[in-house]
Amino acid sequence: MDWKTLARELTDPSKSKEKPEALDDLVVIDISYGNFAGLFASSLLSELGAKVIRVEPPEGDIARKMTPYGLEIDGTGLPYIVEGRNKYHITLNIEKEEGKEIFIRLIRKADILIETFPTGKMEKLGLGWDTLKRENGRLIMCSIKTFGERGYYAENEKVPDAIGTDVVDQARSGFAWTVGIPEEYDEFPEHTRVPTRMGNWMAHYAGGAIAAFAIMCSVLYRNITGEGQKIDISPAEALMAMNNYALQCYHLTGRVINRVANFEPAAYAYNYFRTKDGLVFIAGYADPNWKALCTIINRPDLIEKYPTIKDRTNPDNFIPMTREIESVIINYTRKEVVKMWLEYDGPGVTVAGEILKPKETLQFNHWFERGALIRVKDKELGDLILQGVAAKMSKTPPRIKWICRKPGEDNEFFYLTLLNIDKEELKKLEEENII
Repeated sequence: MDWKTLARELTDPSKSKEKPEALDDLVVIDISYGNFAGLFASSLLSELGAKVIRVEPPEGDIARKMTPYGLEIDGTGLPYIVEGRNKYHITLNIEKEEGKEIFIRLIRKADILIETFPTGKMEKLGLGWDTLKRENGRLIMCSIKTFGERGYYAENEKVPDAIGTDVVDQARSGFAWTVGIPEEYDEFPEHTRVPTRMGNWMAHYAGGAIAAFAIMCSVLYRNITGEGQKIDISPAEALMAMNNYALQCYHLTGRVINRVANFEPAAYAYNYFRTKDGLVFIAGYADPNWKALCTIINRPDLIEKYPTIKDRTNPDNFIPMTREIESVIINYTRKEVVKMWLEYDGPGVTVAGEILKPKETLQFNHWFERGALIRVKDKELGDLILQGVAAKMSKTPPRIKWICRKPGEDNEFFYLTLLNIDKEELKKLEEENII
């Protein structure tokens, strides 16, 4: 069997339903509130088959109201629609004594707990780690907060709590300073020459990914020892771990790598360029690759003008070099530029790719073929396009089984089957605002 056929057969997303799920024996309680780091962590686990039970207050998680332009589907915002996938949704008021008791009963049945409340709140409720591990010695409890659970800012009650605030996580990580238009670019309005928040909630997604990874490592350890453990995650720290060299550069030299817009301080060319109909990304920064790039655009003079990596990573040269390259490719469409690069067969390696607009991303059939984007039909929400799963696996592939449910939609099923609470008692709990 040739490799193309083999690759298609091994990881075909349409065949995932025929295969087992890696985590189908795990029960996850996700009680995160207003925090997409916790939601993303449990989403990753749910894709791999874990039974994720979202526990919301009776009125629903405030995260359901976080949405662009006020766009909602059946009362729930777009971000939560995405991160509510594959999860069962129940409601429970853990501020009330009876709610706490029910929560303890749930914990006895759980493998993993994800919580994102302000530091110390779970302890004040009598639901801290010391209490919960006595109820379930195999429990893995993952707490996610901006400042973590130890250290001055986590422990000092006078420090304003920044729980659930992605922009604070980005700022505290040091990452935000590296993103945006440089202050010295006078041609831009002053209010735009400031550190820029990343367009998505990058710190929360970084924190959620690290949390899911730590949880799985804890599961492996528990499989050997039978013991659960406590996990302390700061999304700011997770993002800081991805801030490649900026901190080290300052520590070693005292030099701050200031914002350089779309330029890469360690490599040029490695940025976006304008064409006749949009933008392309072009890379060709090592000497032979820079020569290849200049050969493609028929500008051998640039090889001599910027001959070394040191010349090409001098920030003073970024804009002049970009203008030189753009003066050629601005006469071509994105597809024509990519075609020029594909046809080059000389020495050196240089790459070019189109920068897709959202509309074009949805028209790029490759992502649907791979299951990176999927069309989901929901009985109430209708036809939706959602992100699919990122990991492709031959034996236990992740999958999307359903999209978001309403707050408490699974109350009856879970409370009846998991805790043996009958319908009459459920009605009473609902009337008392406990569920």
